[in-house]
Parts: sequence; structure tokens; C-alpha cells
Amino acid sequence: MPETNNKTTETIITKNDRLNCTSKEGESLPLAPAGKPSSATPSPRGSAPKTPKRTSKTKKNYEELKPFIPQNGNEENYALLTHYLMMEEGESKKQKRLELENKFDFTLENLNNAENFFSTKNITFRHKEKPSFTFIDLFAGIGGFRLAMQANGGECVFSSEWDDAAKQTYYENYGEVPFGDITKAETKALIPEHFDVLCAGFPCQAFSIAGYQKGFNDVRGTLFFDVADILEKHRPKAFYLENVKNLKSHDGGRTFSKIMDVLKNRLDYVVDSKVMNPCEYANVPQNRERIFIVGFDPKQVQVSKEKFVFDFPTPVKLSKSIHDIIDDSIETENLFYKEGHLYYDRMKDVIVNPDTVYQWRRVYIRENKSGVCPTLTANMGEGGHNVPIVRTSKGIRKFTPEECLGFQGFPVKKGFHYPTTTAQSKKYKQAGNSVTEPLIEKVAKKVIEFVKENEK
Repeated sequence: MPETNNKTTETIITKNDRLNCTSKEGESLPLAPAGKPSSATPSPRGSAPKTPKRTSKTKKNYEELKPFIPQNGNEENYALLTHYLMMEEGESKKQKRLELENKFDFTLENLNNAENFFSTKNITFRHKEKPSFTFIDLFAGIGGFRLAMQANGGECVFSSEWDDAAKQTYYENYGEVPFGDITKAETKALIPEHFDVLCAGFPCQAFSIAGYQKGFNDVRGTLFFDVADILEKHRPKAFYLENVKNLKSHDGGRTFSKIMDVLKNRLDYVVDSKVMNPCEYANVPQNRERIFIVGFDPKQVQVSKEKFVFDFPTPVKLSKSIHDIIDDSIETENLFYKEGHLYYDRMKDVIVNPDTVYQWRRVYIRENKSGVCPTLTANMGEGGHNVPIVRTSKGIRKFTPEECLGFQGFPVKKGFHYPTTTAQSKKYKQAGNSVTEPLIEKVAKKVIEFVKENEK
């Protein structure tokens, strides 16, 4: 298995000691093969979108449902309708239908028409028939947790995500529009009273090195307390959280201690955590260390509070390489750095190994010598650093958004895809913000097995 220690796996490649990436005027080197430099900064998974300078005329994919929703200005109507449509047939769905009619102004005719429309819609990633448990998907992104939990027999009964482009990708693949800002009381009020597992990849940039490590002083860091409030109100049997490795060491360990104190002492859950890397635990060739936190309610699950150790997955041999994901046939013009590009002559002398991935940092190029993909980030493709670059038989190019999904373990070959109207920069951001699905799925399997085997 390739080594993954940063001290031994990444070598800085320079020319004349450092490959200078600034112009005479001091402007940043364009990170995309074409176009002007971007000043975009990293955005967290779930970060509230800023008000755009220009209104986009591109129709959102879920607006195909507009004929079926009441025109009363409620921005959550699409989420209300699709959550209803994705429900299992039964008494709960009948009650939800009455609620939509009586409380949210939906009409019987429109609900019937929506049912007919959805019956012909191709939704690739539905939950399995006769699901064995329920879960909610907070800070859902493009649904890495949903894929994992559905693969283990779960039914999602509530999803929330406030990035609209990610919502559209979510709808495209699962047929459901997530609700919006989970910090709002009215959004929290829409969560079903009972569900079995809470899943949340709560925004990590507040605790990451790339996000300046502001922790609870960053609004994104305080979102953990919204998760805690939901746990306290609904008391699910288990929860399953994911965040950056640095969460454990942030602020000298005080941030993590505070989180553990809330989960264990305020909420009375039995908790364990572990840092894992998908290239060591899930046969995914990406170096992406993350902390996984799981907890169980001792009133509903038989679990000892004394020295609890959860059975996390064990390491597996890495048999996949970057060539299992990189598509050598790609010839899309705007992905390539070609002769005539301002920095091509310098790049061609440095980016020479077809068996590795390079990163264009702000002022130099780095070769990742581990043989795996370096950690994908939200700002790749938006003008930031860490843009992944490879040399294929066709030349030097950056990753496609679909390859980024592949390095996150999403089932692209089984039909997972972005909406056709999504901008390239948004696609890269969504992939970089996501979780690595195969490792999420392996931990999910362990969580569900533990609940089922120890349920009171």
C-alpha cells in the first residue's frame, strides 16, 4: 500500500528553485487552461450563497415541478413536494398529503398530477424496497451520505442543503430537493419527529487549515450546535458525523473536547471516533484523511458507557490506481494546457510522469509521489490552488469534474451525474466539498449493524 504520510509522499518540484507563477505585474497565474485569473476563495460544503451580481436566466432542473406547487412564495415548496413524492406508500404518506393540502396550500389535483409525473421520471438512486431504517441527511451536499445509507437499506426522510447548485445535483440523482437553511427554526420544524440515524458532514472549513482554523468563531463552525439541537429534540438511536482530521487538533484540542462534551454529557450519547483515509480503508486512490464520529443513545441501544470502542472498518489493500479513474481518451479542448499557453514551456518540463497527479500550488507545482490523488478541495477549478493536473497520452490537462467524482467514489459509471446546466466551477466545488462515498458506506454498515444487533 502506498505511503500516505505527507512528509514522505509529496515532493515539491521546482524549476530554478521555484516555478514562479506571477506575471510582471504581479497578477496570479491563471489556474485554468484558458480565461482570466479568478479571485474566488474556498467555499464550504453548505455555505450560504452570496447574492449574485447578475441574475441567472438558467432554469433550475427542479423547476420542472413548478406546475404542481402553490405559487405562494414559499421557497420550500419544491422540497415539500419531492419529500412527499419519495415517501414509501402507507399511513405516513397519507398524513403528509393531508398536511400539504391543509397547511401548505397544495391542491389535491396538483398532488395527483405530480404523482403521475413522477411515476414516469427516471430516478437512478432510489432507496431499496422495504427499507429497514430511516435517516436524515444534513449538510447533504450531493448526497454521499445518502448513497451510503441507502446502500445499507435506509430511507431518507429529510434532507437539508443550502447551496442551490448542490440541490440541483441532489434532485437530479435522487429525485428530491433538499430543504434549505437548517439554522432556521422553521426548517428544523419540518424534520420528522422520529427517525433512526442522523447523518451530517457539517461544514469543515472552520476547522481546516485551508479555512484558516477559526473554529467556533466562524459561523460555519457553530453549525455543529444546530446538529446538537436536533439530536436533543429528536433523540435518534444513532448519529454519524464526518469532518476534517484537523477538527481533533484544532485550538490545541479544545474544539474537539467541546464537541465531545456536548455529545456525551449534554446529550448523553455514547461516542467514539477515528481518523481514516479512503486510500487505506476503502480502496479509493485519494489521500483524504477525515475524522468519523459515531454515537448511540444508551436508552435505545444496548451500549456500555465504560470504555466504549466502536468497531470501525479495518485497513484494506489498495488495489486501484489513478488509471482506474483517469480517462485517457478525454480530448476536451478547454481542459488542456497546450503549446502557446503562457506557462506551457515550464509545465512540460515538470509534469512528465503519467503515473501520478500534480497540483498547481500558488507559486509552484507539486508532484504527489504516493501514487494516489491528493486531497480534492472545493476551490479547484474556481481559481484557487490545488488544481489537479495529469499527463495523459493526449497531453497535460486538469481533471474533469466527473473524474473528481470518481476519486470521491461516486458511481459515475452507474449513472451519477451533474445537471447539464451546471457550470464547470460548481461541479468542481461540489466534488471537492463531498465525502468519499465508499468509506462513508463502510462505516455506515458498521453503524447500522451495531444498532440492529443491540437495539432494546
